[in-house]
Amino acid sequence: MKKLVGFITSSLPENNFTVDLALQMKEAGVDTLELGIPFSDPVADGPVIEKASLIALQNGFKLSDLFEVTNKIAPYMDTLWMGYMNPYFHYGMEKFLQKGKELNIQGSIIPDLPYEEAKRYKELFLKYDQSLIDFVAPTDSIERIKQLTQNSTKFIYMVAYAGITGSGTSEDLSTIISTVKENTSTPLYIGFGVDENTAKEKAQGVDGVIVGSAFVKHLIDDSLSYNEKTSKILAIAKKIKEEINS
Repeated sequence: MKKLVGFITSSLPENNFTVDLALQMKEAGVDTLELGIPFSDPVADGPVIEKASLIALQNGFKLSDLFEVTNKIAPYMDTLWMGYMNPYFHYGMEKFLQKGKELNIQGSIIPDLPYEEAKRYKELFLKYDQSLIDFVAPTDSIERIKQLTQNSTKFIYMVAYAGITGSGTSEDLSTIISTVKENTSTPLYIGFGVDENTAKEKAQGVDGVIVGSAFVKHLIDDSLSYNEKTSKILAIAKKIKEEINS
């Protein structure tokens, strides 16, 4: 059974909505929640998630909101934090991980933390029973992939860049998938451009998919009521889970 990781921005539109939505996403087939930490300069995110972060910050988001939301989700659902290094650094990495352990967080995705820097924190994450998710990309060499994946835990996040389409996409992704599979038993998930229309194709050869903008675009749609936002997101989750396992 291939896994579905679903990203939503924490506390958007507000804390209780995030909690209710997340728990319903689990029932709709989301295996792991990627709970986004709003940040002013989300360099690895596209315009949809960037806008969601901005709105949450304008609404007054604080880390205390993240912790409140997490406390009501993570005991009932496999949950990761997705955020940038700045909040971790300013709060204190060990203090952040201590809090994560208290709240039952399973790990973090920190896209602006390079592998060479991430190695410094691996033991600290293990100390608090959490994973620091590793990234691979089609541009990585075989030696680089071996290096990136040798101590990976939970899953490996494969980034497929925009512009790699058609037959080129298939050839490039099959190469990196084979290389990763040959060098680690850690599951490989793809996390770019996955929505209800592309999920089946994107999931070929990997163990799961990571979906973000397809959900978040409804969170930032002011024309929708809370119930409508939820309904649309749950419908997408159900369809994607069916598509990747059909």
